[in-house]
Amino acid sequence: MILSIVNQKGGVGKTTTAVNLGAALAHAGLPTLLVDVDPQANATSGLSIPEEQRVPGAYEVLRGEIPAEQALRPTSQENLFVLPASADLAGASVELLQADEREYRLRHALQPLRDRFTYILIDGPPSLGILTMNALAAADQVLIPVQSEYYALEGLGQLIQTIELVKTHLHPTLNVFGAVLTMFDRRVKVAHEVVREVREHFPGHVFATVVPRNIRLAEAPSYGKTIFAYDANSAGAQAYQALADEVHARASALIRQPATPV
Repeated sequence: MILSIVNQKGGVGKTTTAVNLGAALAHAGLPTLLVDVDPQANATSGLSIPEEQRVPGAYEVLRGEIPAEQALRPTSQENLFVLPASADLAGASVELLQADEREYRLRHALQPLRDRFTYILIDGPPSLGILTMNALAAADQVLIPVQSEYYALEGLGQLIQTIELVKTHLHPTLNVFGAVLTMFDRRVKVAHEVVREVREHFPGHVFATVVPRNIRLAEAPSYGKTIFAYDANSAGAQAYQALADEVHARASALIRQPATPV
């Protein structure tokens, strides 16, 4: 399954979710690929891929210079691979505008890898440009991290509208796999209200797991480690392990019975 992890709002835990969900799935013995198409390359650096090993990467793949298979890098986590990003991806946003089938470049590139990986997770940029369109057009399903703060519902509504436009014009079978609430601070009243409202607005599409605001999650990327390598006993690690269990259960159910579109 190809899951695109997107949110046009920055700072919502998108890359943290991509990296640590990928690590948890890989730890469960499920071959997993993390595709980084964010020019900031935070997922790539968070997995300790040095700059000299980021080329060739997603930029060269999107340009059609090499097949994706040749750009994959192993990580320190068994069963977890990454298609790295580099700063060159910023230029791709402009270059792809004139390219043939510009929205489908990533989709075509990942197709040969489906049989190799149980899960392919795409970490897109915090924007709604051509790179995000590629991430959505390549995906089977969309996973949306939602920060447990006041403006979350407004941003989520805008993203759902974008996904509907993508379904209409680019990818008719695209659906929302689920929303995961992140950066939850149980001490803050509004955080509880956001959780309640998101669940009310999107019944059946919000994961039971709520990822807490956790200092260990914030520290892990600076050491180039997943939360499981940095502190496997932390609340953040426990949350992402629980999320991985939910994701795999939901994905397995989808194979048997199609999900209800949002």
